Amino acid sequence: MTYLLALDQGTSSARSILFDEHGHTVSSAQKELTQIYPQPGWVEHDAQEIWRIQLATAQEALAKVGVAAREVRAIGITNQRETTVVWNRKTGLPIHNAIVWQDRRGEPACAALRARDLADTIRAKTGLLVDAYFSATKLQWLLDTVPGARELASRGELAFGTIDSWLIWQLTGGEVHATDVSNASRTMLFNVHTNQWDAELLAALDIPTSLLPAVQPSASLFGTLQPVLLGHPIAIGGVAGDQQSALFGQACFAPGMAKNTYGTGCFMLMHTGTRFETSGNGLITTSAAQTTPTPEFALEGSVFVGGAVVQWLRDGLHAIEASHQVQTLAQSVPDAGGVMVVPAFTGLGAPYWKPDARGTITGLTRGTTLAHIARAALDSIAFQSAALLLAMARDAAQGGGAPLTELRVDGGACVNDLLMQIQADLLGIAVVRPAVTETTALGAAYLAGLTTGVYKSTGELSALWRAERRFEPSISRDQAAQRMAHWEHAVRQTVL
Repeated sequence: MTYLLALDQGTSSARSILFDEHGHTVSSAQKELTQIYPQPGWVEHDAQEIWRIQLATAQEALAKVGVAAREVRAIGITNQRETTVVWNRKTGLPIHNAIVWQDRRGEPACAALRARDLADTIRAKTGLLVDAYFSATKLQWLLDTVPGARELASRGELAFGTIDSWLIWQLTGGEVHATDVSNASRTMLFNVHTNQWDAELLAALDIPTSLLPAVQPSASLFGTLQPVLLGHPIAIGGVAGDQQSALFGQACFAPGMAKNTYGTGCFMLMHTGTRFETSGNGLITTSAAQTTPTPEFALEGSVFVGGAVVQWLRDGLHAIEASHQVQTLAQSVPDAGGVMVVPAFTGLGAPYWKPDARGTITGLTRGTTLAHIARAALDSIAFQSAALLLAMARDAAQGGGAPLTELRVDGGACVNDLLMQIQADLLGIAVVRPAVTETTALGAAYLAGLTTGVYKSTGELSALWRAERRFEPSISRDQAAQRMAHWEHAVRQTVL
């Protein structure tokens, strides 16, 4: 049997999943990651903790089934995107906690970029809107705020990376400082047309080029694992940001195919092939995972708070003791009773892009219970995702593309049948859950398998994809439109 090991470093945890060559899960291990909130709107992670627990899960996943490292053909890495780490090349130590993608401290710097009329230039080159979500202003903040950082950077002594780069550095013992195109495209510093760091954007943000990792196709050799870590050297053959990796793992290789990942946030991507399309409906254009040097693209919409709203019900309101209990609580009422939850805890992402929005609960009456709020919280995940897909559908129609006929889903919350049915009802198309829902990790494994010859083509990967359940719409389009109108009204009430 041929094995592939996927390292899946997410926002709330680190996981390692061992797959066989047929894409079946053989073993997995997971450890939670400490969330650090220095002040409102700021979110950090300990980069050293990320490395420690990621390695520990890899060791555990192999040990659980008695698979030796020499039996693993390759390692694939997938990671939370935009999260920014800067470390000292000599000591290997981070100069500060990692600044997480959810963090909003870069908004003043973004406002300055907009004031300098750079927004159109940035969008044309990177496909991105100017927003603190992306890595550039997080990196700028670190250089400007950490004592001595700019001086060290000017001497070439610091390295910047998203989490994939940090893990590659650690896995190879500091021999490789690299990233892939999908992660580079999330920095707001990368020209997605040329697949190169952009000199004009680096100058605009005063970012030294010496900080930056080399950029490679997602399916390529990123170095070799130090034997001391798992007992044998293993090729690192695939790297992709979590959402592009999930698109790949869902076998969405053709233009017009779309997936939605229900994790801490929700992320919907539609492949557009080699065609760079600028959205007229609040979406961004991003690099898809690439198996060759030829640029490929996807339209993307990001929901900042998806599954995290369930964590809020658990940890903030204490409405449930464990996340899996939310479905039972929500189903104890027939609907949300007019309650709307808009979980804009860190602003609203696509298609609204309202960084100053804050969470609201509206429609409360004396008859409102925790069950109604739980139902409304689940509804909010589906409403936000529906707004994204409707925006994609408008973009596709304006660009002459074919209408979407189904949405492939993955991520932790997609196991919630009630949520998936609500989603199908709002969208008016089938929502399809695959047999293997860990498609983010699977995409990284597939990329590594392509690099090392386990698979010959993406056509071979398409043949491995299987559906587990289809959720068909059960309400009329008029009812769905009415529900979406109520949601949009609630969104308008979120800005103070």
